[in-house]
Amino acid sequence: MPKQSSEEIAKAISAAKQKHGGWRWIVPAVVVLLVLGGWLWLGRTQSATGVTYTTEAVTQGTLTVTVTATGTVQPTTEVEVSSELSGTLATVEVDYNDEVEIGQVLARLDDTKFKAQVANATASLAAAKAQLVQAEASAREAEAIYDAQKELDRRGVVTHTDFVTYTANHERAQAAVDAAKAALTLAEANLELEQADLDKSVIRSPIKGVVLDRAYSAGQIVAASLSAPTLFTLAEDLTRMELQVDIDEADIGQVATGNTASFTVDAYSGQSFPATITQVRYAPEETDDVVTYKAVLAVNNDTKLLRPGMTATATITVARVDDALQVPNAALRYAPPQVTEDTSSGAGGLVGLIMPGRPGNGSTAKASAKTVWVLKDGVPTEIEVTPGESDGKHTIITAGDLAVGDLVITDQREAQ
Repeated sequence: MPKQSSEEIAKAISAAKQKHGGWRWIVPAVVVLLVLGGWLWLGRTQSATGVTYTTEAVTQGTLTVTVTATGTVQPTTEVEVSSELSGTLATVEVDYNDEVEIGQVLARLDDTKFKAQVANATASLAAAKAQLVQAEASAREAEAIYDAQKELDRRGVVTHTDFVTYTANHERAQAAVDAAKAALTLAEANLELEQADLDKSVIRSPIKGVVLDRAYSAGQIVAASLSAPTLFTLAEDLTRMELQVDIDEADIGQVATGNTASFTVDAYSGQSFPATITQVRYAPEETDDVVTYKAVLAVNNDTKLLRPGMTATATITVARVDDALQVPNAALRYAPPQVTEDTSSGAGGLVGLIMPGRPGNGSTAKASAKTVWVLKDGVPTEIEVTPGESDGKHTIITAGDLAVGDLVITDQREAQ
């Protein structure tokens, strides 16, 4: 109890004794003593009830900042082989998981019709060549007659009207040669088209790789009138694959080409595979109002453990700081409550002086991400700091009066 309050109580008791006589002040004195005793007992009880702080030591070491994303393992190059032509599949010469080379035959369409069309075009080409030969012979004949008649016309032996006829014949013969040449060119083009269709009836592999999927079997009809049907799906070199993951828009600013990563797949529990980001695409992808961005990671699959379509969870390393001073994130969120006096009882006068209001527990302090509280000799001390990178559990402190081993407060509780 404060010294000033004790003196005021003593004066009040003395004044009551002098005013009312010896016996009249006994009852008030007893009441005052009881109240005083209760207040002192409460004070001892409160002083015995302390605060226990939860602390962690400041550490120094390597801090790695990572971003987690999910995606699927895909071949680096995947090709869907289709047919430009409609027809019946005569043979299918590869199956699932078969390795193929560039130009290897995958399937053949029934080529009866295509061979007939090539034969027809070949005959047309032969006819066009004959017509050209005939036209050129007629042109030479007409030219010889024209030259002879021209000389006779110069001498005046033939009439001018007859010479005009010979001139027209000569010009028509030259035009016939040009028409025959055009017909020959058309016949050659038609033959090339028909030959191309015959060649396309044999479906070949455009890449060196492995057959992932086969959609048709021998005897099935392929209809390519509306869209080219996919007959085979090929993957190029499964020893080099890629992982395509979706990066959340909140993390995309930290991710960059060249970041290293590791990922896991459900098929091999506990095994981690390395990867490197080779591309971060600008185009956004929105699903259920969630915006993500596609990142592509290069994967070495020499062991061929990874298969196309496997779901993977990747941990991308976006920052690494060595020999860094670190504190737990909870220390940056902690702030001790400020004690305020409880005046709700409204007690006044002598009783209010004797028994002041009980201390309240109003917590008006707010945590600051730029300060930590350090426990020094059992007393919390606030220290200003400059936080840096965080891995979600710990944060680097780039400036501040902290040292390794300092006990930063992360929480508190009332001791029992």
